[in-house]
Amino acid sequence: MSKSQAWIDRGISHVAKTYGRYPLVADCGKGSWLLDIDGKQYLDFLAGVAVNNLGHCHPKVVRAIQEQAGKLLHCSNFYHIPQQIELAELLCEHSFGDRVFFCNSGAEANEAAIKLARKYSAENHNPERNEVITAKASFHGRTLAGISATGQDKVKEGFAPMLPGFTHVPFGDIEELRAAVGPNTCAIMLEPVQGEGGVNLPPAGYLQEVRELCDLNQLLLIFDEVQVGCGRTGSLFAYQQEGVEPDIMTLAKALAGGPPIGAMISREQHAVALGPGTHGSTFGGNPLMAAAALATMKVYLEDGVLENCIAMGNYLYGKLKEWQEKYDFIVDVRGRGLMLGMELNIEGGGFVITALERGLLINCTAGKVLRFVPPLTVNQEEIDQMLEILGGIFTDYQEKQND
Repeated sequence: MSKSQAWIDRGISHVAKTYGRYPLVADCGKGSWLLDIDGKQYLDFLAGVAVNNLGHCHPKVVRAIQEQAGKLLHCSNFYHIPQQIELAELLCEHSFGDRVFFCNSGAEANEAAIKLARKYSAENHNPERNEVITAKASFHGRTLAGISATGQDKVKEGFAPMLPGFTHVPFGDIEELRAAVGPNTCAIMLEPVQGEGGVNLPPAGYLQEVRELCDLNQLLLIFDEVQVGCGRTGSLFAYQQEGVEPDIMTLAKALAGGPPIGAMISREQHAVALGPGTHGSTFGGNPLMAAAALATMKVYLEDGVLENCIAMGNYLYGKLKEWQEKYDFIVDVRGRGLMLGMELNIEGGGFVITALERGLLINCTAGKVLRFVPPLTVNQEEIDQMLEILGGIFTDYQEKQND
């Protein structure tokens, strides 16, 4: 029995079965490469689902964690934490925001955003103004509020009743959105690019129209950048490419390059609604996670990561787009930066399994969309290696279908 199989058998016995896990037992990683417990190498174009934006074990992040771990791991948010303060300053300096609330995940950040929108609206308009409009095919986390906000029925199955106060409209349809706004609407919550929904881009000008709609009706605009933020689309935050600013933004996934941390950024006039005792998080922004996130943010800003994301994203997009003419089962290639999706006219799960067997990690979302979210530090040679592996898989499949 291999080491991997031994670990898999142990996991099956005691770990909750909330994931459909692939037969890979992770051991270590460096850059764009992940090694399993038996020493097999995998080219990682999933990056922990858009978490390892600096690749595995970036030396500056590792060093920050090591140094902080030797000083202070945790202390209560009853006290002031220098690493948290410096991180908040950096996030506000490079965004629209004035205040940052720290938590541990994207779902928690979205919970905080929903609470802030409702409380601000209750205090400044009326207590009945508590409804949030989100998009169909959206994904906002696995908590009860998160799945209630999410515009996908599959994540809600078995968990009824949903929390009231959420309406879902088609992503990109401004007329449907206008029609959904009512007297009790307090906020509109959108992903600037939908991730789990299939790497869906907004139509040109759509987010500007949403901003205008919010201003006209005194609604708060929330951008969920849990997956698309932190450089993934080629700018530090995805909204910066749209010429529009939100009132609230949520971050998590790649904020610390691997360690768990979430953040809700908001404007001063809205942030005041969450005063002492209204919300909190025991571990949110603790010294260890804040130190990791601070080091990660500095790499994004100072080490040419965003420029590399744009260059490598354009290169990969061009290569994948060429395949659309070559393989008749490819419907579309879309995305921004290094968040790219390839829509197929067949189920994509089988390609993910074959890729794993050949040493490539990708995934399939929305059933038929292969998603490519490699580290933002990926180089052209690694992209070419990925293309060689996946191209071989596609060619084998097409030839088999033509037999």
